[in-house]
Order: sequence, then C-alpha cells, then structure tokens
Amino acid sequence: MPIPELNLSLGLTDNDGSVFYAGSGEGKVIVRTDSALKQHTITIIISEQQVGSVNLKTHFKGAEIPAEIEVPTYQMLVTDDKTNETEIYKVTRDTYFYKQQSTKKGIWSFLGLKFLAPKNFLFENIPFEPLKEEMEVFDISRYRKLNQEELTYSFQKEDQNIQVFAGDINTLKVEKGISYFVIVDEKKGQRFIGDILYREKFLKLTPKVKLHIIKRKQVSKGMETNKQGRTDRLIYI
Repeated sequence: MPIPELNLSLGLTDNDGSVFYAGSGEGKVIVRTDSALKQHTITIIISEQQVGSVNLKTHFKGAEIPAEIEVPTYQMLVTDDKTNETEIYKVTRDTYFYKQQSTKKGIWSFLGLKFLAPKNFLFENIPFEPLKEEMEVFDISRYRKLNQEELTYSFQKEDQNIQVFAGDINTLKVEKGISYFVIVDEKKGQRFIGDILYREKFLKLTPKVKLHIIKRKQVSKGMETNKQGRTDRLIYI
C-alpha cells in the first residue's frame, strides 16, 4: 500500500508566541502546516461522445473474412487532482467477434448466381456497459501491468472480464470473454503510457487510478461489414 503524501496548506498567525510570527505587529504571516494526509488520484473518464473510428485487426482465419474492421472511437479524458492537467485521447468501447458470413440479396442472387453476389460479414459485439447507473467508477490501480511497449489494466465486474489496453493496436489479439477498451493515439499508445508515468512521477507516490465509464444511450448488439471491413449496418435488436 502506498504511503500517503502530507497535504501542506497555508495559514495565517498573529500569535506573537509563534515561531512563525515576524514581529513588529504585522500579525499576517504565512504559515505552512500539515493539515491532513492525502493520496493523489489519476482520473480516466471514458465518455459516451463518439469522435471517429479506427481499423482493428480481426485475427480470424479465412480467405474472405476482413483482415480489419472499422470500430467507432470515443473521447477519453485523463487528469489528476494535483496538476489538474487534462489530456484527450480516443478509445474504443466495442469488442466485435466474427460470427458468420452471408450473401447480400440483389440481382445476382435473384438470378441464381450467388457466387457473384457481394458478401456480408456479421460480428457480434460484447462490450462492457454500465447497466443501472449513468456512470460506473472503478479503482484500477492494482490491476496495472506494464512492459516496454504496453500498458494494460485487467479487472472484473462480476462475471465480466474487462481490459484497458494501450500499445500497438496491430499487436492486440482479442480473446473471447474479454471486453476491451483500446486506447488510440498517434504514437501507438506511447503518448498515453508516457502521460500516466509522468503523472505518477510528478505525484511522487503511487496514486490511485480511478476509471469512470459513462453509459451510452445506444449500444449495438452486432455489426455487418463488407469484405473490406467497412461498416454496412449496426444491429441494435
């Protein structure tokens, strides 16, 4: 358990018996005192605001299955209660697993030439989403795993496994049964990793890391893509 840092506050004294009293009747001397013990907190907020998309590898075998699929990204904020500096990132909130392939209905299928008809690929979505509250908060400090290229927080909510991943998204191999939040930045996750390490170093002691996940109004159950992995349709029923 990290040792909390002394929270030093400023005060005033007009007590001429105090060692901080400057004399000459000023009666207004700044005093530095230990008011409380405080452990600082890094806050990560995953919002419901969609801000773009990213292509993630599917890692599925099959000649026609898309090598990558388009996944929406959402705004994520990182701050702490000492510097109050805020950085903005993008993060995925949906974890798509390949389910099946079908043929689009059209002129080719009508003519009985299904082999010429374009293909649809159905992916099932297994996300993590707050069920009851508008926002859920997790203390993920003790679930951190760091190496030279990746930073992950892997934890559980009841029977659901959750992982926050920062690193090269092309090396991530999704596992069935895990819902992923994949952090996307222009330096293959290194900007986020450096940001967290900088805050930890600046705060001097290992801080708490609180993850806030805001509930979305709509969450797709699945997605249909074309052969290139671009989204044709999101499925909500």
